[in-house]
Amino acid sequence: MGSDNLLNSSGEFFQVKLARKNRPTKIIAVALLFFSLMAPALRSAEQQAATAALNADQIVERASLKSYYSGDDGRTLARMRIVDANGRKQSRQFTILRKDIEDGGEQKFLLVFSRPSEVKGTVFMVHKKPEDEDDRWLYLPALDLVKRISAGDKRTSFVGAHYFYEDVSGRSPNEDLHEIVSQNDSEYLLLHTPKEPESVEFSRYQTWIDKTSFLPKKIEYQDQNGQVYRRIEALKIEKVQGIDTVTQAKVTDLRDNSYTLMEFKRVSYDLGLPDGLFSERSLRNPPANWLKTR
Repeated sequence: MGSDNLLNSSGEFFQVKLARKNRPTKIIAVALLFFSLMAPALRSAEQQAATAALNADQIVERASLKSYYSGDDGRTLARMRIVDANGRKQSRQFTILRKDIEDGGEQKFLLVFSRPSEVKGTVFMVHKKPEDEDDRWLYLPALDLVKRISAGDKRTSFVGAHYFYEDVSGRSPNEDLHEIVSQNDSEYLLLHTPKEPESVEFSRYQTWIDKTSFLPKKIEYQDQNGQVYRRIEALKIEKVQGIDTVTQAKVTDLRDNSYTLMEFKRVSYDLGLPDGLFSERSLRNPPANWLKTR
């Protein structure tokens, strides 16, 4: 009887020791589970703190890089639908080739039109220089004429659309003063004032920038009376090769509600485009092999 009691006591003692021995392992397991559940929230808090610490110039710089400098180069098939104040429609189709010389710096663009027949073969080329005036050329096949687009024309209609020549390659951040109006968990609202107001038709503009992708979601331009008269919207953003990419955008003239809808299809990045594609020779003889989208 005494022997059985001793055995039972030893068994109970052994179980208590085993529970105590396993307690650190259980604590570690619980801690790991807690941190695995909390990690996304901690990362989100860190990201919010990092984005909240950015000043206006830094936000604009990042937005410009995301909008115009993704990858070392790129190609896309663009389809444009132009709708006037009376509901009449026109269409344009062209391929865009882009090559970055330096992130945030010089770039080269080549746009070759394929539809409709009256604009087929028209070619537009830009050599972007953020510290200077961009060089822009337009080739008109019907006249066999290469036309230089002057700096004074950069904010005029691009091939009859609501897009301007300047919109193709983007406005240089250095041309405006920037300030943060407000922000929330998902976006910034910025106000931009031109440094040379006599060179543009707007008095200022506001930009709504997504905090995750840093892509502008909406831009609204104000006239001299403070009325919003022009709006650019990113209607659709998709991942392409892991890069947040605007695949549908719209420009609206709010004075008569006419607009241009742009779709970007078959987007490709990092193609290894040679620098020689962006020469004046390509205006009359576009690089057919590089224009083929898949």
